[in-house]
Parts: sequence; structure tokens; C-alpha cells
Amino acid sequence: MRRWFSPSRNEPTAAADASEAARQCAGRAARLDNGVIVAKRKPSYVCTRLRVKGQPKGGAAMSPVSLPPVDSTPRITDMPEDRQAQVAALVALLRQPGARWTEIAAEVLAEGSALAVLYRHLGAGETLFAEDPARDALNGARTELQAWAADGIGVHSLFDDTYPARLRDIHQMPPIVFTRGTLAEDRRAVAVVGTRRPSDQGVGIAETCATALAESGITVVSGLAAGIDTAAHTAALRAGGRTVAVIGTGVNRYYPATNRALQDQIVKDGLVLSQFWPDAPPGKHTFPMRNAVMSGYAAATVVVEAAYRSGARMQARLALQHGRPVVLADSLLQHDWAREYATRPGVYVVSTANELVATVDLIVRQIPDSLQALEGLPRLVDL
Repeated sequence: MRRWFSPSRNEPTAAADASEAARQCAGRAARLDNGVIVAKRKPSYVCTRLRVKGQPKGGAAMSPVSLPPVDSTPRITDMPEDRQAQVAALVALLRQPGARWTEIAAEVLAEGSALAVLYRHLGAGETLFAEDPARDALNGARTELQAWAADGIGVHSLFDDTYPARLRDIHQMPPIVFTRGTLAEDRRAVAVVGTRRPSDQGVGIAETCATALAESGITVVSGLAAGIDTAAHTAALRAGGRTVAVIGTGVNRYYPATNRALQDQIVKDGLVLSQFWPDAPPGKHTFPMRNAVMSGYAAATVVVEAAYRSGARMQARLALQHGRPVVLADSLLQHDWAREYATRPGVYVVSTANELVATVDLIVRQIPDSLQALEGLPRLVDL
């Protein structure tokens, strides 16, 4: 079998077309049972080992759905009045001291109205004094929303059609996200993640993966960190593909600072997305939260290099909890955690870029094409 760094120009490409790749994947790796993909368990550490040959360039044709880009910065003044009020109320709630975003999201969804929740928490003009906490909070939130829009920042709440649909399927669903760049449906999106201190081999694998995905019309998602993330974003852009950076700071921040030019390029040609206030700094808690959102945004996660205590390994765990497939580069099998993960349903181990493309082809074919679909992918596992 040819490895990541020794592609042969003499290998056939037609043998790895989409239908053949999907057939081989299904026969050797998984079965479709009542709409749910169930990966077959194997007694050894290799859960899924594909044998699809061919060049990654142009490889397994994924026939991606062409989706029109949309403006990332819908203005608050363009919204209907009732929608403006709901989004402002949500921002006001999240701005309250000690606010727990997950709890607020759950409460707003249960109530069906952020305004009702805000009035319940702060009152609705129930005093005889000039102060009206709810009114003041709403006015402050409206001012912030207008300032963000003027600065080119997209604000997408759980009330909005522009909110990433697949995030509605995860427990850690943020009630609001901020973006710079161009929105797209990104139903066919795959995260490529790994260590901040990669080996040369790891960088090569990330670049090969991202290039193959981008050339197959798949959006490459990563976290804009140093190392593997940087390699994946850069390779996707170089291949002329779309890339989305899910970051652990606000969209007005550059972290790491060395990736400033890359972040600006992603804003120009792709999308930068954050669940944190636009000026929020990095913190120890922000990156695990970022990993959860990245896992939710993507249809699958590819892990290139990762130690036991790493954000990439954490994202693999979160992806399985979210019912998303996880694809491991076979070089990871030197680690105990990777060998253990490889025995789980929904985990695939690949040795070449062409195997990766064939695996992703199998995965993305299960994604519903309906524009109204809120769930990005049928659940692979229910941990």
C-alpha cells in the first residue's frame, strides 16, 4: 500500500470513483441500518482499514452540492422588529453577570422567547422609578448589535436562519456565534485537527489531507492554532478550497499572533467563527469549548497527530459523543488512546489520502440535502 508521501502517478484513478469507494467502504467498514451508520467492530485495534487505490488529486469524486455564499453580517436594522427584539434580549441575557450560556440557551428554547426570559429575570417596567433594568439591558444590547454589524461582524443567534444548522444537534450548542467572512451551508465539512507541535510527517499528513479534501469540494474546518491547524488551513487555501476557522478567542483577536495574515486570508476566502464575544481573549477554558463547537460544525473529524492530553484527542471524544465519525491517521496507532478509540463504532483508520477521501465520501453521502435539515448527520454512535 502506498503511504501518505509516496503517491504514484501510475496508480489508477478511475478505480477510486465515488460509487466504488462507497461500495468498498460499506463492504469492509460499515453498514447502513435504518438510516444509522454502524461501523463494524474488529477484534484488533484497526476498526476500519480501507483498500482504495488511486491519486488523491481529483480522487473519489464527491459531487458536492454547490451552495451560494451569503452575507456574514446581517444587520440588526434589516431584521423584522420582533426578531430584533428577540436577538437583543438574548444578548442582554448573556451579558448579565454570572450568566451561564448553556442554561440560558435551554431556558430560551423551552420558553420560545428570549424576551419572556429577560422580563422574568429582570422585570418588565414593574417599578414606579425611572430605572427599568430590562429596558436598559435591551437598549445596551441593541447598541452592541449595531456596532458589531458596522464593524463587519456577523451575529447569528439560535433564532436566526443563518445560525449553523448542525450546531443545533449538539449539547454544547452556543446560543450565539460571531463570524467574519462568508457564510455557506457547509453540510460537507470535515475538521482536520492535531497537535500544536507536530512532526514533519504530521505536517505532511495534514497538508495532504486538507488538499485532498479541498480538491474534492469538502470544506476544511480547523482551529487556527499553530501546527496541524495552520497546515490544514494553509493547504486548503492553496488548493483553492474553502476553509472555516473555529477559534478560541473573539473574532477581533489574533491568536496566535503569528497567524494574523492567515486569519485575514480566511476571512477573505472562507469563514472565521467564534462562540465568544468579539473582543474576548484566549483562556484555558475557551479552547475545550471551541473544540466542542468545531466538532459540532463538522460532519466528521480527522485527527492527524495528538498526544493523550491534547485538544485534538478531546475533539475526537466529543465528535463521538455528538454522533460524528472520527478518522484517525494510522500513524496515531502508536498511542494507547488511539488504539482504544479505533475499536469503537464510528472510528475509521486510514493510511493514504485516497483512503481518507473514500471514507469521507461514505460519510458525506449520509448527510441530508434538505435545506431545512437541522441535524447535519444521522447519529453514528450513541455513547
